[in-house]
Amino acid sequence: MIRVVLADDHGVIRDGLGRLIAALDDIELVGVASDGVEAVRRAAELAPDVVLMDLDMPRLDGIEATRQVLADHPQTAVLVLTSFSDRPRILGAIEAGACGYLLKDVAADEVAEGIRAAARGESPIDPRAARTLVTAQAQPDPGERLSGREAEVLVLLVEGLPNKLIALRLEISEKTVKTHLTSIFRALGVTDRTQAALWAERNGFTDRRGG
Repeated sequence: MIRVVLADDHGVIRDGLGRLIAALDDIELVGVASDGVEAVRRAAELAPDVVLMDLDMPRLDGIEATRQVLADHPQTAVLVLTSFSDRPRILGAIEAGACGYLLKDVAADEVAEGIRAAARGESPIDPRAARTLVTAQAQPDPGERLSGREAEVLVLLVEGLPNKLIALRLEISEKTVKTHLTSIFRALGVTDRTQAALWAERNGFTDRRGG
């Protein structure tokens, strides 16, 4: 019997997956968690074979929860089940140690088979997430090409600060801000502030920078 802990902050999702797992002969739902902190605690208390982990949760997100679960219980397999297919979250989850990455729009039997595969030590990954991983290997993240100061400028740009306030916040001149923006636009392949801000939001750049 495969013992599973389910971590998701949406009650409807927990209930639906709970009913799915209850109908299976070889998988048992031993615990649920509504946020990342509770997921870590449940994993410690119950020592499940698999933790089915959402990513966007309060108090502690799924990526950090994955990291903490595996730090204390490396024998547990963490299988991500989320709505997000963006590059930063996929890479973050895999780097944190998740064995697989499934999206919530997959069929119920795919979730069940994903749990079984994770328990066998395999890596069930949604084809869309797999494509992102392959692309990431071939094309490094443009955000990684930014200097520390350029990254700070981009974060403040996302907050909506004009050049003058960015200069004041970072204690640099407006001319230097403009120079940094030119470098940022070139690195990201965009042409203006709006496009740069959209790139940062779509790729979770401020989340990665702690903003």
